[in-house]
Amino acid sequence: MHLATSSNPSRLNPILATDSSSSEIAGFLFNGLVKYDKDSSTIIGDLADKFYFKNDTTLIFKLKDGVVWHDGEAFSAKDVLFTYQTLISDKIASPYSSGFRFVKDVKIVDKYTIEVTYKKPYFKALETWMMGILPEHLLKNDKNLMNSKFNTHPIGTGPYLLKKLEFSKNIELDAFDKYFEGRPKIDKISFHVIADPMTRFLMLKSSQLDIGSVEPMAYERQLHKDFFDKFNIYEDITHSYTYLGFNLRLEKFKDPRVREAISLAINRQEIVDILFFKHAKVCTGPFLPGSAAFNADVKAPTQDLKRAKALLKEAGYDESHPFEFEIATSNASQIRPYAAQILQHQLKQVGVKVTLRVMEWQAFLNMVVFPHKFDTVLLGWGLSPTPDPYMFWHSDNDKKGGFNFIGYHNKEMDKMIEVSQSMVDRKKLTAIWKEMFKIVTDDNPYLFLYIPNSITAVNKNVKNVEPSISGIWHNYIEWEK
Repeated sequence: MHLATSSNPSRLNPILATDSSSSEIAGFLFNGLVKYDKDSSTIIGDLADKFYFKNDTTLIFKLKDGVVWHDGEAFSAKDVLFTYQTLISDKIASPYSSGFRFVKDVKIVDKYTIEVTYKKPYFKALETWMMGILPEHLLKNDKNLMNSKFNTHPIGTGPYLLKKLEFSKNIELDAFDKYFEGRPKIDKISFHVIADPMTRFLMLKSSQLDIGSVEPMAYERQLHKDFFDKFNIYEDITHSYTYLGFNLRLEKFKDPRVREAISLAINRQEIVDILFFKHAKVCTGPFLPGSAAFNADVKAPTQDLKRAKALLKEAGYDESHPFEFEIATSNASQIRPYAAQILQHQLKQVGVKVTLRVMEWQAFLNMVVFPHKFDTVLLGWGLSPTPDPYMFWHSDNDKKGGFNFIGYHNKEMDKMIEVSQSMVDRKKLTAIWKEMFKIVTDDNPYLFLYIPNSITAVNKNVKNVEPSISGIWHNYIEWEK
């Protein structure tokens, strides 16, 4: 089966995979202890056979017996303990470490039983263990995991194993004969590394790819009957949004009037109409629409050019002294560079001068995003059914490798996040999430722009594809071709 990825994976290691290409491929190679079911509503076992809370702060995992790593070694509780100890060590910088900050202790009870004790009740105690587990026998003596050979020669327990990794060319995965849920029915998955979205689209059109996403403009204007004869189309709201994030460390963006003015100068619906036709919706805030955390009372700001100009004037900007800034984004997304151009045009209407910088994905992350060398970034985040505001909105995560790279600090928000972390009462948690949703949208650290639909084309010769709320991939080991 042939797929495409837009960039080289940086590290095929589940605890270090922060870019989408690495995460996607690592997902075929590794398992967590638990995972979501196909409807993303219930947590079910993965490497864990059973799991239960002994009390509010003690979680027991009974692991599956007979699971083996790709090199034939047996999986056991030692691997779980090792993964946890690596995540909390100072040897690595991983944004995923924050999920384990409430863990007091992880203990091996026996070869297939793990006991996790928390310092206090934690609302995401189970989700944390969706993290891919690492092989202790291969990595226990590795001095530097950040630059380890393992990151390009990974060994997991997943349904596929890495056969070939040719940077900027091809990544091949083979079905793992001894996979604990049964050998996948498709023998080989090939990822072609193709940075150019148009090339990816043309390869899909000519059936060189079996699966690919289709941009709305291409879907509406460039596909004909012969394509739909060969491909099934699956469309659903994506679990991700695009935003414009301000570097709040910079003096010019510390003024809330400036951020509000930029927000009011933008016509979000126009962006959606131009770029997506009817295949997207305006994003109103940081949590997944339809989920418990979503606040339906918060509406997207309506464009108000007069008010935007007045706010800029109050902040000391006018025609003779215009507000200027740069939008940095990546060409890994076909749409975002166009979105940046529309923003540039819309902001010109209130006298704001915008320059654009479009970069290759890895360079964008390593030279702009993580070193915090930007005015604004046009980027996206995934949306989880159970959000963890700590990772993005808490002051603690304004640190090297942290996801709060815009430098958002709000003491009230920090306090609410801290209180919410130990809430296990879903009703109270829902109420506090909705309040956080409003605080973030009022503060404008990000301008929330749009949530695209995902349009996925799957060749009709791939059988047993079952779409669900979580997308099409939940049962891929049963697919046949």
